[in-house]
Amino acid sequence: MYDVDVLGLLTREVLRERVPELVAEACAWSVGLSDAPHLVRRHGRVVPGSPTLGVRAEAGLPLGGEEDARLELGEVVPGSFADALNALQPDGRVHADRFDDHVLVPFCLVTCLRAVERAQRLLPREWASLLDELGEDGSDPVEVVRAAEWEAPLRTEAGHLVLAALGHVPLVEVEAEGLPLSLVRAAEAVAAAAAPTAPLPGLGEAELAGAVFLAQNALQEAELEVPVPPATAGALLEVLLGEGLEPDEVLAVLPLLPVLADTADAVADQLRDAVGE
Repeated sequence: MYDVDVLGLLTREVLRERVPELVAEACAWSVGLSDAPHLVRRHGRVVPGSPTLGVRAEAGLPLGGEEDARLELGEVVPGSFADALNALQPDGRVHADRFDDHVLVPFCLVTCLRAVERAQRLLPREWASLLDELGEDGSDPVEVVRAAEWEAPLRTEAGHLVLAALGHVPLVEVEAEGLPLSLVRAAEAVAAAAAPTAPLPGLGEAELAGAVFLAQNALQEAELEVPVPPATAGALLEVLLGEGLEPDEVLAVLPLLPVLADTADAVADQLRDAVGE
């Protein structure tokens, strides 16, 4: 039987090391939240309230209603980041739900995958016992993470850490802190959108997430310039193949990496030449 506490605590250890990154991502996500419409629930329907969340925040008025508040957010300061998380969206959900989907879920998955990498290096016996217990061979780290059920408790702790750091901070201040990183994320999104996005059969969500994890680690260790320029397309391809990615996985992860569109095209061309297509 594997030591649940040792491996479970390892994910929490990695999360706490990444708290500055988590807080920065939360701030970046918040940018533009002040411009979101303020909505209220009346007679079971979501209808317009004040013009925007920012207008109410400046006036020190609450942004969310008590009937929609998420219990884990606790008591909130009007106009604060936590208050904005309790605010309604047009679909009747609160912004905290969107924050979970866009920030906490991907951040905690990557955190778990980094813990997997550390366990493989530093705790080989415990890692082997875990795989045996779960009936996994370790080839798909995402499946191991989900089978071990590490993500849900880690997301809860990550949410608490964000609230401890930002919960009572005025929304406008959180947005201002996140503006530089939000611009970087926007640029990355533009670069990703310009890269080839043809669907690839046979590569599921879990396989893609594992391939992206390996590719990101390989790119970081290779210390290539980012976003990767066309001049180093060959080096990028060599790094990805050297990490063990299959050709279809290389093509799938390119749009999700900090890679220029011309670079992605060059990598795809070189890959086709290499496999004789």
